[in-house]
Amino acid sequence: MGGDEARPRVPQLRLDELLEELQARIDAARGTRDRVHSLLEAVLSVGRELDLTQVLRRIVEAAAVLVDARYAALGVIGPDGETLSQFLTVGLAEEEIAQIGPYPTGRGLLGELIRHPEPLRLDNLSEHPASYGCPAHHPVMRTFLGVPVRVRGEVFGNLYLTDKRGGEEFDADDESVISTLAVAAGVAIDNARLYEESQRQHGWLRASAEITRALLSGSPRSEVVELIGQRAREITGAELADMSVPVAGTGALRVELALGGDAAGRLGLVVPADGTLSGEAVAKAEPVTTADLAGDPRLSAGPRRFDGLGAAVAVPLGRAGGLTEGVLLLARRAGEPPFTEREISPLLGFADQAALALELGERRRDAEQLAMLEDRDRIARDLHDLAIQRLFATGMTLQSAARFIDHSGASDRVLRAVGDLDETIKIIRSTIFGLRAREDTAGHGLRARVVRVVEDAQPALGFAPRLSMEGLLDTDVPAETADHVVAVLAEALSNAARHAGARRVEISLRATGTQVVLVVQDDGVGIPEQGRRSGLRNMAERAEGLGGGLELSSPPEGGARLVWSAPLGG
Repeated sequence: MGGDEARPRVPQLRLDELLEELQARIDAARGTRDRVHSLLEAVLSVGRELDLTQVLRRIVEAAAVLVDARYAALGVIGPDGETLSQFLTVGLAEEEIAQIGPYPTGRGLLGELIRHPEPLRLDNLSEHPASYGCPAHHPVMRTFLGVPVRVRGEVFGNLYLTDKRGGEEFDADDESVISTLAVAAGVAIDNARLYEESQRQHGWLRASAEITRALLSGSPRSEVVELIGQRAREITGAELADMSVPVAGTGALRVELALGGDAAGRLGLVVPADGTLSGEAVAKAEPVTTADLAGDPRLSAGPRRFDGLGAAVAVPLGRAGGLTEGVLLLARRAGEPPFTEREISPLLGFADQAALALELGERRRDAEQLAMLEDRDRIARDLHDLAIQRLFATGMTLQSAARFIDHSGASDRVLRAVGDLDETIKIIRSTIFGLRAREDTAGHGLRARVVRVVEDAQPALGFAPRLSMEGLLDTDVPAETADHVVAVLAEALSNAARHAGARRVEISLRATGTQVVLVVQDDGVGIPEQGRRSGLRNMAERAEGLGGGLELSSPPEGGARLVWSAPLGG
């Protein structure tokens, strides 16, 4: 009976084993199904994004989830093909990253995949010959899985995964899953690149149109240059944008525009062309890049001004014929990706269009300037040929008629009218000289400076002084003498406003060919016997230093009359 009882147990045991094997197969199938679903979800998640940075972040996160890795990273290979230009991590807190220090650049085990872009699976990464060890504060890592990511047949970067949870090792299935994800990642990266490039190209076109429109609408150069810098900075995501122009005959560059960073400290700075990225771009007449603007030993000229900056590009504006309108410098923060050929190519086109727009703006301003000068010349000619001749004839008629007037009062009035006509002729002649003055001296010549001093004195005086000027003041009066004339006039008008209590001030400035004479007369209280004379003493010393003189008098009708003169060197 014992034998009979043992017979049914054998099939029962075999059935249990079969059921267990079936359950294991079901679990494996379910696990495979779940992994396939997870992979499909990861592929869809990565493919939804169009922003390249977000795409890269999603790839790293999906890879870590798919193989249950504690740490994951994606290293983007730089333009040199030998180092990592960007490194995105998952599994490390911000505090841990800060303690570890700078991101790796592609040496050691990470560089192994750059040199040999094939999947690499290790049970203990520290035992690999290319392993250099980890820096201080870096977490201990044992298992390793690395897979290259290709975009259109070229290696874009590498996925690195370490420390599978539960102490297990990465297996062939993990490698297969990550390799599949890498294929999908390559497609997503390519799509994001194309979208990013189209958006960037659209931005460049819009910026070029905006700049051309601003120039043709008459906006000043400074506003257009600022617009160029702002748009270039926005489109490229740069932290800093500087526009520098060559300083003629000095071999130096002057920063005409500074945006971002310590803009106030850079604006107006003059630095040597040698030893600067902008200077190198001008010398080569082509874009020049660097991966570390702050630390590049070739770029040490001038004061320190690029701390905290990394990748940079300098693009010359207006390269045709060796002439350069300026050079645009763009720089990103340290740790951000370098400027690629995909970015520099449209930037170069934008720079050429910006230079052409600036040149067109210059030509337009020259044409407007020429039209204005021609109009001034016509007005001056009409004043001389018509107004002065008629006034002169009227004065001659009145002067001859005065001899036939018996009444003394009437005769005096006619003669005074003749004198007024002479003064009017002098004022018109002075206006003609001002109209015919060259534009480059109109703002800095003696006539213009005197007019500015008189205009500045009006608020203090409470009225507009009467001003007449004669002679070749802008050409015959030396610059040093002109400086003294302006200073004396400013002092005289200040005295009239503060001390004289005048209601009328008449100013006459003339160059006679041998001397320049300034006369300032007011109807105020005159020159007090007791009072401060420091201002008058300064005027006298200025005249004596030039070999001239100062005369003060009180006219019979009251007030004060100042006559300051200095010889002309001819």
